[in-house]
Amino acid sequence: MKSEIIAHLDDPNHLEKLYRTNKTGFKREFSLLYPELKGNLLADSWNARLHYQAEEINWGSSRELLGVILACLLASVFAKLPAIASIQEELYYSRNIGFIVFPLLTAYFAWKNQLPAIRIAIAIVLMMIALVYINLLPNNPQSDTLVLSCIHMVLFLWSILGFAFVGKNLNDAERRLSYLRYNGDLLVMTALILISGGIMTGITIGLFSLIKLDITSWYFNYVVVSGLASVTLVGTYLTQTNPQLVSKVSPVIAKIFSPLVLVMLVIYLGAILYTGKDPYNDREFLMVFNVLLVGVMAIIFFSIAETSQTSTSRIQLWVLFLLSVVTIVINGIALSAILFRISSWGITPNRLAILGGNILILVHLFLVTAQLVKVVLKRDRLESVGKVIAFYLPVYTAWTIIVTFLFPIFFGYK
Repeated sequence: MKSEIIAHLDDPNHLEKLYRTNKTGFKREFSLLYPELKGNLLADSWNARLHYQAEEINWGSSRELLGVILACLLASVFAKLPAIASIQEELYYSRNIGFIVFPLLTAYFAWKNQLPAIRIAIAIVLMMIALVYINLLPNNPQSDTLVLSCIHMVLFLWSILGFAFVGKNLNDAERRLSYLRYNGDLLVMTALILISGGIMTGITIGLFSLIKLDITSWYFNYVVVSGLASVTLVGTYLTQTNPQLVSKVSPVIAKIFSPLVLVMLVIYLGAILYTGKDPYNDREFLMVFNVLLVGVMAIIFFSIAETSQTSTSRIQLWVLFLLSVVTIVINGIALSAILFRISSWGITPNRLAILGGNILILVHLFLVTAQLVKVVLKRDRLESVGKVIAFYLPVYTAWTIIVTFLFPIFFGYK
């Protein structure tokens, strides 16, 4: 990309073609080249175009805004369906929580990316199969496979959303990384909206209480539930129409939390040795250990996805490398504990699901860490790490499908 930009610097048509082929890659390479090209009229124009940021909030077209409002209303209806149709709340929410927003988000990105009709049909069919399947599973609250299916169903729907987000070229590593960046930006935006909504809730209930009207129950049953159902839709719309809102915040958060998490993990591992606590004979501790593992892995991947678009210091690279190494250690401990429990008490759906997930994570971490070594030694660029992360994402989707749809059958719905 860099050599092509230099070779065709005076060819506006070819530069436009390069940009449309790979917008993110073009912007990254051009930004690195621009200090050498400053003063060239065409280069200055491209720099202004690529780094232009609107000073005002863009609310999109009236058509887009109307679509988001209708989607929020639909999400609110889906969230209140148990009350509307007299459905048992626990049964409905445990199985269908992901269907409240993921189909609507998938529809938004399918429309935004102008997906071909065949891919839209595939997404619809997959979601319909998932919806019917999860609601036909026997209602046995003691079933481990039911709980696993409900948890992994959300991840399966997240994968379908990624299918719509990536767009026409499913093998585009940069688009897969953009999907991770979108999730990080959405998390930041959602947190801001929830904080604002919490403040508004407190003020509203407080004001009505001053005039002796208790609206707490009504407000939480309708306004809060509808707000929670709509927050990801509103957050997505804002991040997509105004990328400048959080484009600088997410990388900063990633850079701040990566070293903090690294220090915390080192101290935590030392504390485990000091207290003698171990995950081998404590099931709850093992579960917490695995949640910690997934959380830290997510921080590593989101940090790499965010920093791959910006300049990264050597210190930040070392932090990411050391964080990956420490996470491999944590994964190794968790994996050995799971194998110990399986050898001692046999295979159960939960143990097998955690075992498979840990093995996949461990392999992925080894691949990422190996690539980070090359980056730290200046033998490769950080973008190569992003490609490794993106390449491996479908493997998680495959395991999610196995746990969601096949585990109940293999284990007799127990």
